[in-house]
Amino acid sequence: MLAQTKYTLPLGALLIATYFSVFTVQESEKAIKFKLGEIIRSDFEPGLHFQVPFINNVKTFNNKILTLDSKPERFLTSEKKNVIVDSYVKWQIGEVNRYYTSVGGDKFQANLRLEQIIKDSMRSEFSKRTIKELITEDRMEMGDALIKNTSRLADELGIKIVDIRIKRIDLPKEVSSSVFRRMDAERERVAREFRSQGAEAAERIRADADKQHSVILSEAYRESETLRGEGDAKAAEIYAAGYDKDPEFFALYRSLSSYKKAFKDKNDVIVLNPNSEYFRYFGRQ
Repeated sequence: MLAQTKYTLPLGALLIATYFSVFTVQESEKAIKFKLGEIIRSDFEPGLHFQVPFINNVKTFNNKILTLDSKPERFLTSEKKNVIVDSYVKWQIGEVNRYYTSVGGDKFQANLRLEQIIKDSMRSEFSKRTIKELITEDRMEMGDALIKNTSRLADELGIKIVDIRIKRIDLPKEVSSSVFRRMDAERERVAREFRSQGAEAAERIRADADKQHSVILSEAYRESETLRGEGDAKAAEIYAAGYDKDPEFFALYRSLSSYKKAFKDKNDVIVLNPNSEYFRYFGRQ
């Protein structure tokens, strides 16, 4: 019994020493090893690592992407108008040594410092733009500009900014009405300009159509007169040829045509001497 106890105690001590000599770094963590309070290493890969008990100690930090969702903040535009901006920031630990020395590895302190950096950058960006530019500008482009402007200061805190996005840009109530009136007046001016351009274009189209109409009628009349003249000439040629072949028949035909035109209505009356040349074909047997 005494012999068993003699060999068990060193084994237990060995297990305890082993337990305090190893530590694990997860995929979603970063770690710092200290030696008597001084940082000696921070480039640990995920997995199992060793330390000297009582001389070394290890701190681990969450390396997942975190969200800083700030309260809506007021900023001045280049027109000295207030806008209310709602935004959020995605960040994670970049350089863990700096992160520990600058904010003590405290996420709350990191959020406070980062929030001030973001506000200063937004204040600068919004002061360069008018309200109209803020409304029409692509917010992703503004987010990219904010990332570029804040990354250096965030790096000094050991923080890597992953993304900055603007969720909403609102106007204070005292500004909204005047801005909307100005925007409405601007839209009305543009609408009047479009209507004026449309009326001008319509007038040009009508004038061109009237011109084309006149040209077409003129050309049609000219062509019809040409055809009529050619027809009259052809008819005269036919009449002349017919007259040459049988003058007496041609004279009769012309007299009958004249009678037809003169007496086309039953009430028509003509007063002439029955023996006149006009009725010469009426008295013949």
